[in-house]
Amino acid sequence: MLATRCMNRLVLLALCLLLAGPLCAQKQQHEPLTEKQIDQIAEAGIEPNARLALYTKFVNEHMDVINGLAKRANTEARNHKIASELEDLTALMDELNSNIDTYAERKADIRRSLKALIPAVDRWHQTLRALLAETSFELARKEAIESAQDLADETQRLHSEQNAYFEQHKDEAGQDRWEPHP
Repeated sequence: MLATRCMNRLVLLALCLLLAGPLCAQKQQHEPLTEKQIDQIAEAGIEPNARLALYTKFVNEHMDVINGLAKRANTEARNHKIASELEDLTALMDELNSNIDTYAERKADIRRSLKALIPAVDRWHQTLRALLAETSFELARKEAIESAQDLADETQRLHSEQNAYFEQHKDEAGQDRWEPHP
């Protein structure tokens, strides 16, 4: 009886530990967007150019914060904040790239967004490369630079592809998604 009770407690403890692990991990995951920004993205719905413009705006805001922090005195708190902002920036650029890929697969006409995004991505890339590296955020900086380069490559490639595609399919210009004709 005592052995059964101990065994039941061990099983219950093991279950609690198994369930607590993922819950703790979920609590630690940081969201790079505020609730208001998440709502704005949701309101934009499936409208490609509106969503891409919002993501571009949010990345610009993080870049502004990083630029402001870079001008401050080199302290541990500043470097920690820069590392955090760089991680958020990378996550947002990756999400922006994912949205671009999704809209490209749907043959949505996002040329207007891409045209505005190309110089913005170049600016982000230059700013990240000019940021003086500190060991406390060098890895985050490197990942952000790689993400910016991937985004730059993708926007350039897709802009050329979209220009060629919509030149051949003028009747599909301005569409949010490609719909097969019956």
